[in-house]
Amino acid sequence: MSLIVAARFQTFDQATVAAQKLFAEGFTEDDVHTFYINSAGEHGRFPLGGDRVADPDAKGGHVGAVAGASALGLVFALLGGLIAARMAAPILIVIAAAGVGAYLGALAGALWIVGRDKRKRQGATGVEEIHPAVRAAGVMLALHVPVGKEALARQVLRESGGRDIERAQGRWLNGKWEDFDPLTPPRHVEAPTSVD
Repeated sequence: MSLIVAARFQTFDQATVAAQKLFAEGFTEDDVHTFYINSAGEHGRFPLGGDRVADPDAKGGHVGAVAGASALGLVFALLGGLIAARMAAPILIVIAAAGVGAYLGALAGALWIVGRDKRKRQGATGVEEIHPAVRAAGVMLALHVPVGKEALARQVLRESGGRDIERAQGRWLNGKWEDFDPLTPPRHVEAPTSVD
């Protein structure tokens, strides 16, 4: 495992300027790897896209949809039946009312269940476990750092406009950070900057 220091830049040009400054400090081209990180959710880990199988906040939404569709579908069917009986209207009104009720009930039930867990957690600790910190989109300059040069590397990256400076232990092979995972929460060595 190698020590890797990385920083995020807005453009490849800014990262290139930082790389030139690193070369002036004695780092080699094999020590620098520049690449782009997509926004969270856009890494295409699955055939249909996305980073995760399901959103953790959507847990139980299908149960709420079924319950809401059943309850409101029944209520609307009963109301449609009463209206149809009073007006001597066709059974089509009952079916239409049940369909509208089921649709509205599914929507309301799913939204009620999905939002309920989030409301409970807002004041609780442990939110980071469900939604770990993510890397902001941008150009990442990763640097393979020899022993004793970490402080210099961080200083050059910071002075070159690098943001969200982090350190990691990873596999560096052929001038690239081979085991980089954009979904692994970063270990910032300085306070992270806000998303630009």
